[in-house]
Amino acid sequence: MTSQPSDRMPPIPADRLTAEQETARAAIVAGPRGELVGPFVPLLRCPELMTRAQLLGEHLRFGVTLEKRLTELVILSVARAWDQQFEWGYHQPLALEHGLAAAVVDDVGRGVRPVTDDRAVLAVWDLVEALQRTRTVPDAVYAAAVGELGEEGVVEAVATAGYYTTLAMVMNTAATPPPPDAPRLP
Repeated sequence: MTSQPSDRMPPIPADRLTAEQETARAAIVAGPRGELVGPFVPLLRCPELMTRAQLLGEHLRFGVTLEKRLTELVILSVARAWDQQFEWGYHQPLALEHGLAAAVVDDVGRGVRPVTDDRAVLAVWDLVEALQRTRTVPDAVYAAAVGELGEEGVVEAVATAGYYTTLAMVMNTAATPPPPDAPRLP
C-alpha cells in the first residue's frame, strides 16, 4: 500500500458551514450514528448528496434483515479490497462485537477466503469477492448465497458492498484518516 497524503478534506469549521451543511450535519448527529465522522466529513461538501447517502447507509447498517455480523463482513471485505483504513478501523471492532469470528476477520484482513465451517460467512465472502474481482456472480456462488441468505439477503449484501465501495472511494480521494488508535489493515 502506498503512503496516504494528509487529510485533503478535513472537517469544515462550524463558522464556515452553509445553512444546508449545518442542516445535514445536525441530521446525521441526531441519528443512530451520533456524530459526523469518516466519509461524512468530505461528503458534507455536498450536503444533499450526503443526506441521501447517509439515509441509505443508515438503512443498510440498522434496518436490514441480514445479520449484523454478515453486514460487517461485507464492509470489511470492501475495506480490504479498497485498502480503506477508516472503514477497516471503524468496522473491525464492530464485526467482532457482532459475533464475526476473530479468525474470519484476520483472514479478511489478509485478503484470503476465510477458513470456517460457517456457510453463511462463506456465501457472503464468495458473493462479494466475485463481484469485486470479476464484476459478475457465477451461478454456483449465487445459488449458495440465496440458499444461505435468501434473495432479500443477497440484495442487501450486494447493496451494502456497493454503498461501502462508494464511501471507500470518497475517503480514498479525500485521504480521510482512520480513527485514532483504530486497528489497521495488515
